[in-house]
Amino acid sequence: MTEFDSGKRLLLLLSIVSISIYTGCKIYQNPKKVNLERTWSVYKADAEGTGYSVLNEINTDNVQNLKLAWTHKFSDAPAGSRGGNSESNPIIIDGVMYTLSARHRAYALDATTGKQIWAFDPFNGEAGGGIGRGVTYWEEGADKRILLTAGDKLFALNAQTGLPIPSFGNNGWVSMNVGMRGDPAKISVIPTSPGIVFRNLLIIGNEVSELYGAEPGHVRAYDIKSGKLEWTFHTVPQPGEFGYDTWPKDAWKYVGGANNWGGMSLDQKRGMVFFATGSPTYDYYGKDRLGMNLFGNSVVALDAATGKYRWHFQTVHHDLWDYDLPAPPNLITVVHQGKKIDAVAQTSKLGYIYTFNRDTGEPLFPIEEKPVPASDIPGEEAWPTQPIPTKPAPYARQFVTKDDISNYSKGSHDSLMMRFNAFRYEGPFTPPSIQGTFMLPGSRGGSSWGGGTVDPIKGIIYVKSNDSPEIATMKKVVENETSNLSVFNQGKALYSTYCISCHMADKNGDESGNPSLLAIETRLSREDALNKIKRGGGKMPSFASVIAGKEEAIISYLFDKESSTTRPSREQSFLKEIQENEMANKSGISIPKEDKYLNLTAYGQFLDNQRRPGIKPPWGQLHAINLNTGEFEWSITLGNQPEGQLPGAPETGASGSAGPLLTKGGLLFIGSTRDRKFRAFDQKTGEKIWETTLPGIANANPSTYWSKGKQYVAISVGGDSENPAGYMVTFALPSK
Repeated sequence: MTEFDSGKRLLLLLSIVSISIYTGCKIYQNPKKVNLERTWSVYKADAEGTGYSVLNEINTDNVQNLKLAWTHKFSDAPAGSRGGNSESNPIIIDGVMYTLSARHRAYALDATTGKQIWAFDPFNGEAGGGIGRGVTYWEEGADKRILLTAGDKLFALNAQTGLPIPSFGNNGWVSMNVGMRGDPAKISVIPTSPGIVFRNLLIIGNEVSELYGAEPGHVRAYDIKSGKLEWTFHTVPQPGEFGYDTWPKDAWKYVGGANNWGGMSLDQKRGMVFFATGSPTYDYYGKDRLGMNLFGNSVVALDAATGKYRWHFQTVHHDLWDYDLPAPPNLITVVHQGKKIDAVAQTSKLGYIYTFNRDTGEPLFPIEEKPVPASDIPGEEAWPTQPIPTKPAPYARQFVTKDDISNYSKGSHDSLMMRFNAFRYEGPFTPPSIQGTFMLPGSRGGSSWGGGTVDPIKGIIYVKSNDSPEIATMKKVVENETSNLSVFNQGKALYSTYCISCHMADKNGDESGNPSLLAIETRLSREDALNKIKRGGGKMPSFASVIAGKEEAIISYLFDKESSTTRPSREQSFLKEIQENEMANKSGISIPKEDKYLNLTAYGQFLDNQRRPGIKPPWGQLHAINLNTGEFEWSITLGNQPEGQLPGAPETGASGSAGPLLTKGGLLFIGSTRDRKFRAFDQKTGEKIWETTLPGIANANPSTYWSKGKQYVAISVGGDSENPAGYMVTFALPSK
């Protein structure tokens, strides 16, 4: 299925204003035909990744009348199982909605009623699951297909029946493990976002392990009719390929990652596909991959038919922070220096928007290489500079001071300040360290896979931001030094060695003033107890060096029961995955055994003892940024965390990964907060003009579509205790 480029679409829309009250209707295939019931047939609305709908029946004048139209309750999860997270952005073609449940089962639903037409279980009765952000549609005459990934398999389904197409691959599926570096039987390549269609090709990225020895993030194109692999672009270049010299010799044989997991965009007219990549592996230490590491953390443009390189821009050199580019690039036409330019806009975890000329990759606003702190871990060589856009200004916080530390109470503030002062922190791009580094933005900061939504007429991008600092604490590890003990029993061994003489074998202390540790959870938080152990006090010396890398173990022994903590430690789990990665490698080369550092606090948030964010709000915002000028139109707080809101204070904002939907009716719709709210805002001002409560958390981008004379707004909702498989919820105006 094809779409017109932005310029043609705009001209066509203007030409039909006089014949239709729904003037912005999307045009597909035939420029002389308007098909209202194909206004959201691609992930994020269209091949350009705009997230924009030209439907306008629902608008700023009547959105307050929006009502629940129908709810579909998926029923593919066993009762009592854990609720699943749903990130699916449904597509709608000719009155049929195609989507995924929170357990990654595929469904076709009647778009008007929500009635199930068919369901497909790609896991054939097994538990399966995982993240799935949607499916892809393709047609050629009467041949209509749904392309779906689940686990390491790519399926082609009959769009009308939901049955696998026998002529595609292995009776309806192909293994995406085939054609990678490792043994297909031992690796796991799992796409999370749907691919993009160019002619008869499905172009798609993948998700891989983020540890040492991971598979590389090849971008590949498959023939939609046969399942044949047509081309591969190596995101870790091989000998003779552009970018090979940005790595050590033979790095392609053992380094992985640099993968596209957030989805792609397509310029049909130019025949160009655009995507963005994440960090090379290992995410936080790179002695084995010294250099800039192309095409990690890069916006890349390829010839869609052949996979041939066109241009790239690297946003982070030699990434040590897991600063993936998590979302599809937005294709948009802007007016820059008095000229219309077809552009590419890329959102990021850093909170920067990078804007490029679509043909050349030249930045529209200057991007400056600025010095950043050096690493202090042996063997590591952080790149000395990083590219910083001059415009637009960052839409997420880049720096905090002591005045920004939250102060819900004196006790929590003092505890946070003690920790903050103990970390290494020299502003943005402070490398991970053995002492612990305060990271802002964190790896879940800025914006995530939901990305931005653009107005193709006004040249404005709308994007959600998160301010979520993290801690990165590195530890050198050697596989054979890690015990097979559970976390609890590792902690017990530490206690028996260092603590038992004062606090006794039964943890009850003694009469000489050494306190009992029984029921410690009633007096101290886990965090405060750990701080006490590290710094000492009174008769107790500091045990910081003793427990370094084993913090989880000692706290588990003090706070938990043995029966509930038989899981392996994080370190053990990491090392097991590394071993599996290296065993699957068929190249015969593995990374040096003596230099492995692991971030054992990866994704660890900076929180107080009540698990409230350690920096002052807002923690989540929604922004409108003019890409013609590089200036902000407005910014508002999005969402609220009542437990973090001080009396009389503004709403806190809330973190979330999903992005917004923009309509020609002047509305921004977005979920993406844990308060279960679904909201609509005025595009011009950011004013909230509609809100409703959903049956679960909506961590998915919304869709809007036209079906049987009515506009609907749909959003996937995650599972809960009542229904673990989640819901599809739709809204519409009342019938007249």
